[in-house]
Amino acid sequence: MPNKINPILTAELWTLLQKEQYVTLCTIDNETYGPYVSAISWLYAPDETTILFAVDNRSRIIKNIKENPLVSFTLIANESTYSINGSASIAMEKIEGVPLKLALINVKVNEVRDVMFYGARMSVEPAYEKVYDLEAAAKLDLAVMEAMKRSLV
Repeated sequence: MPNKINPILTAELWTLLQKEQYVTLCTIDNETYGPYVSAISWLYAPDETTILFAVDNRSRIIKNIKENPLVSFTLIANESTYSINGSASIAMEKIEGVPLKLALINVKVNEVRDVMFYGARMSVEPAYEKVYDLEAAAKLDLAVMEAMKRSLV
């Protein structure tokens, strides 16, 4: 049975991407031209066709996107695994109002696939916890999410 393919985020996935969410991001390495996978969590989907994310502006992710804009997110949710493919661009080299030097990346969603293998479901979704000052982490997370939302105005 083929997996369903959508050109936009489903309502369920869009809802998940209204807050910080653990995903892996795959870009094409600008030196080796092989896959480059990173775990990120500062994402926000303003609509069903767009995903914004923030990363350190010195990250290899930025160099990779400048060389090749194709990206793929892997998201584990709703008892399944999803591949969200799109084309990325650097929206801001430095997000204002955030204490870190973060870049804002805009991804135009091209395809959303349920890639869970047949006859299985995810019984537990990934979970993570911050291991540094929890108050500082919460303050930073809020500042980054608010800055991403402000960037749309």
